[in-house]
Amino acid sequence: MAVLQDRAFALLIVLLGLPNCLPMPPPIPLVCGLLLALVAIQIVFGRDAPWLPGTLMNRSLARADVERAVGRAMPAFRRLERFSRPRMTFLDTPLAMRVMGVIILVLALGLLFAPPFVGQIPLGLAVCLVGLGLVERDGLVIIGGLIVGSVGMVLSLGFVYAIFTGLDTFL
Repeated sequence: MAVLQDRAFALLIVLLGLPNCLPMPPPIPLVCGLLLALVAIQIVFGRDAPWLPGTLMNRSLARADVERAVGRAMPAFRRLERFSRPRMTFLDTPLAMRVMGVIILVLALGLLFAPPFVGQIPLGLAVCLVGLGLVERDGLVIIGGLIVGSVGMVLSLGFVYAIFTGLDTFL
């Protein structure tokens, strides 16, 4: 966190979005959504650096796991790196970051109610794109993430609506 300084929030957003880009069992979107909401609230309140609970910060990952994850992610990051460049820099202001915090909070809440196994994928992709756009300072990637996030939110809200309609009909 100390090395990343102002981009630590953006990298945390990407890291919390990545597990949701694949079909995952129900506790993972919930945990990632809650942690992402915690990070988003800190962005909204204008913190300089992210805070996470000590139990999370004191944990380490096995080197083999990190190398495997990096190896899988690098081709996509390289392609994005070729495409991405600082654009639409008005999204890099402190006020815009607070607005991004609100948007990320909404996406995080969407993860909490996403349909199991595949419903979190659009929201996970959206979170990753927004985070990568913040890392690269590329407003176009951020807007792409917001578009994907809108689709994901519609799917999640449809799922919630279907459950409540089914329960209402059942009762």
